[in-house]
Amino acid sequence: MKYSIVKTNKMIKETKLPSFGEDLLQVDVSYPPSNDVEKIKHLFAEVAEIMKKNYENNRSPIKSLLFDNAISQIINGSSAVEKVLTYKHYTENGEGI
Repeated sequence: MKYSIVKTNKMIKETKLPSFGEDLLQVDVSYPPSNDVEKIKHLFAEVAEIMKKNYENNRSPIKSLLFDNAISQIINGSSAVEKVLTYKHYTENGEGI
């Protein structure tokens, strides 16, 4: 976990910096998920973090293309799963069922 430390007027303010996966999926994994959508975001954030660590240790031009594509797929996959979990079918009178 990374932290940013800012000193101002004899006070130190420590702020947690989000990981790559947390930033990518806009989730804070230090809190347990409260619903299925947050759980999915936590899982995809973990996948993104694993990929980033692997990519940083072994870069190449082809791996860079694969990494970029995989990150796009993680974002698309997360969005698609969120849509499935939150989808409501609307009747002709506009009521969700």
